[in-house]
Amino acid sequence: MKSILSALIFVLSLYTSLTAQNIPVNQAIDKMLVNGNYEEAINACKLLLVSDSLNPEINFKLGVAYENILEEELALTSFSRAAALDTLNKAYVFMLAKGYYGMEEYQLAEPLLIKICAIDSMNWLYAYYLTSIYIHLNRYDESINIYNRFLRKDSTNYNYLNKLAFAYLKKGDFARAKELYIKSLFLNQKNLLAIKNLAYLYTTEGKPDTSILFLTEGIEIDPDGIDLYSRRAHLYFSIIRGRSDINDKALTDYLKVLSLGDSSAIYLKRAGVCYTSAEKFGDAIKYLLLAYKADTTDYRTCSYLGFCYYNLKDMKNSISWYNKVIEILTPLYAQMGMTHRYIAASQIGSRLYKSAVSSFLKALEITSDPNIYMEIANLYDERLGNSERAIYYYRKFLDNQKKEQPSFPQEYIESIIKRIEYLKNKPVE
Repeated sequence: MKSILSALIFVLSLYTSLTAQNIPVNQAIDKMLVNGNYEEAINACKLLLVSDSLNPEINFKLGVAYENILEEELALTSFSRAAALDTLNKAYVFMLAKGYYGMEEYQLAEPLLIKICAIDSMNWLYAYYLTSIYIHLNRYDESINIYNRFLRKDSTNYNYLNKLAFAYLKKGDFARAKELYIKSLFLNQKNLLAIKNLAYLYTTEGKPDTSILFLTEGIEIDPDGIDLYSRRAHLYFSIIRGRSDINDKALTDYLKVLSLGDSSAIYLKRAGVCYTSAEKFGDAIKYLLLAYKADTTDYRTCSYLGFCYYNLKDMKNSISWYNKVIEILTPLYAQMGMTHRYIAASQIGSRLYKSAVSSFLKALEITSDPNIYMEIANLYDERLGNSERAIYYYRKFLDNQKKEQPSFPQEYIESIIKRIEYLKNKPVE
């Protein structure tokens, strides 16, 4: 009751103030929005809508206020009302479409954007959102058609060239994408987007040295660009091949990335690996320990730590870290054994009995489960008609099952023994 009374007092004071100053209500709400008084704007809009619920402009301003306090669903509802009340207002329709886009409701945003693009075909903001949807939905040619329309109007706009090049890149036409990015870079030599994507394209062509040249040029433009250092570091890392000079360059870039504030596990680990390659094992351990703290599931980090401690003659820590490698890999290794058994079951279903035997034998290399011997024995006995191999694997089962706790039921063991005796004395056909 108190909040309703406060709101009523607020709107009355608003009207009184506006009347005294001869300021229109909409202008007053605009002033609230400009000054960041979003709660006041919301209260004013809601009270005005009590008596004028079909006012599209007030619904729109309410949506803007909600959007600014991150109430996205309430903003979308208000924009939807405004657009429904004034279907030809591009601003209302666009804000509704943008709301749907932000919620990844592309199937709802697309027809709205098509509608306003038809009204204003050269509005880049509308086209930007529509083409972004097309790119997301892998409808690259539709994006390309729109970008070309803008380029025909302004062929020197490097942003349009960037977007067109990206559409071709996503489409898989790398040659055309590279051509357009080079043209874009010619128009704006500080075009970092073109530089990064040209580095990527040359990498896909197996030309890392050229990619590094582009990234180095980008770093000269943006000396604090973490993404540029990280891309160049990864390229250096990929072509080290025992070269100490390249290893040092990779290390320098990884350390730069870390100094700029990105302490992701991958950069800590790579710095540690570079120090390891340089045989600076103490420095390597410092970074590898931080990498392990950031990601305790990476067995390679543990392996490098084991190697570094070994080279420092600290065998206790070396053993400990190598044991962690085993600890991390054991569940994965066991899963491989189960996967070989699943493959064998599928092969049996396909009557590929010899292949199934091979899969079971691969599983045995990983796990000591005696049931696998029984599976193989049954295959030789019932599917492949090889009594000699069946007997061999029945006996392997009997020998290995004694090591398992709890033991199999005695009746089951006796039935296998009887089966072995039968196969031994089976008449030859």
